[in-house]
Amino acid sequence: MTERNDHPWWESGTVYQIYPRSFQDSDGDGVGDLAGIERRLDHVAALGVDAIWLSPIFPSPMADFGYDVADYCGIEPLFGDLAAFDRLLAAIHARGLKLLLDFVPNHSSDQHPWFVDSRSGRDSPKRDWYIWRDPAPDGGPPNNWISDFGGSAWEYDAATGQYYLHAFLKQQPDLNWRNHALKTAMLDAMRFWFDRGVDGFRIDVLWHIVKAEGFPDNPANPYWRPGITERDRLIQQHSTDQPEAHAIAAEMRALANGYGAGGQGRVLIGEIFLPNDRHARWYGTPERPQVHLPFNFQLIENAWDAATLRTMIAAYEASLPAHGWPNWVIGSHDAPRIAARIGEAQARVAAMLLLTLRGTPTLYQGDELGIGTVDIPPDRVRDPQELRQPGIGIGRDRSRTPMPWDTSPFAGFSTVEPWLPLNPDWPTRNVAAQKADPGSMLMLYRHLLALRRARPALAVGDFRLLDAADGVLAYERRHGGEVLRVALNLTERATTFDWVGDVLASTLDGAPQPGMLYANEGLIFKP
Repeated sequence: MTERNDHPWWESGTVYQIYPRSFQDSDGDGVGDLAGIERRLDHVAALGVDAIWLSPIFPSPMADFGYDVADYCGIEPLFGDLAAFDRLLAAIHARGLKLLLDFVPNHSSDQHPWFVDSRSGRDSPKRDWYIWRDPAPDGGPPNNWISDFGGSAWEYDAATGQYYLHAFLKQQPDLNWRNHALKTAMLDAMRFWFDRGVDGFRIDVLWHIVKAEGFPDNPANPYWRPGITERDRLIQQHSTDQPEAHAIAAEMRALANGYGAGGQGRVLIGEIFLPNDRHARWYGTPERPQVHLPFNFQLIENAWDAATLRTMIAAYEASLPAHGWPNWVIGSHDAPRIAARIGEAQARVAAMLLLTLRGTPTLYQGDELGIGTVDIPPDRVRDPQELRQPGIGIGRDRSRTPMPWDTSPFAGFSTVEPWLPLNPDWPTRNVAAQKADPGSMLMLYRHLLALRRARPALAVGDFRLLDAADGVLAYERRHGGEVLRVALNLTERATTFDWVGDVLASTLDGAPQPGMLYANEGLIFKP
């Protein structure tokens, strides 16, 4: 895997997210693990991606399935050990792929030794490694902040008579990044994995990591209504996106830049949910850069129609600083499956969009198969977010179901009942079946990713939106003397589109018709 036209790998490449619990079980406990991932690496390599991002694999009580970390420099025994990790890393690198880990800096587990020490008394040396505050005058929480999982963001500790802050579950106390010793310890944890050979990090809820001094109340959200997550009753004005967090991101970047040739060998991807103007600040400046890629979730968040997407894409591109590189994602372990949201026919169009826009795409496991709706029976729900606020559609289990590999029992994922149900159509929607079908979603993804590798215009070229009929999103990619165009019909009806040229890829079987687009048709062509 080489850099293309002097672009670093993270600009020209594609990232593939693996949710380790659900990729491949190697030891018959119904839960995926590191050895299972190693066993299935050939599938990932054959896709044509450039890097793997693993959701958290650190020791954890699993209150939030790994996002409650009990040791930042170890491996959860459910997944394996450091030796298994080293074998996996070597196998990934042997296939020319990169490995990114999921770093969780906003909070640890309440079972992390740091928090156990911090909670032991007000005079603990690590008391200030977390955020403790006295009760309000009425004895209640220090302010009105709401946890992202519902309820107060403060938990009272009777033994010490103070509250600690938790932006998520009470089992996930927030770390105090204003404490120099804590910051040093967390940067040392990043250094531990860089020294071990990882190629970067996806940084969880990066915009959360510093809170406003004084901890003022957050303002009410005038647009909130019942049926929306309780978190959104307030605008997180004082609990997220504080100016001091940018300095920390710059320190993380300086650390990453100390590794790899020319400072380009280690990449930082920051999870950031913010409006464009504030989102763009997380790139930093050329003199003091922050994360390489602040994650852009707008393809997930916006309505699926051509007019909306055109406006969104133009605004996002316009918001980027000159040194900022765009990125795109249509699925993740937190978001509804793209095929469940817009249907399989349009999910094929979404694949073409994701892999032909300017910027780094991230692909989520199973989306290359078109996995759609998976209903989770009430007695199988595992997600604490759904358990705490049921019935409003925020459950994440539906996107974390096991990967179906073949028609053997339990889809080849395990030899026993998996920890979550399989997609109901797994006997026909699995990797083996789609490898044998030239028209399958899997083979479409392989073809599109091969085109990205072969065509610099798609990987790193300039981008220009084109005029098109209602319901059609069209744009041009250009690099050197190469010009390619993409036309996507986001509707269920045929429409006119003035095109002619050599077709490199289509979302449909059969011959495209110049001058029109069939329903659900996407084309890449050379005019």
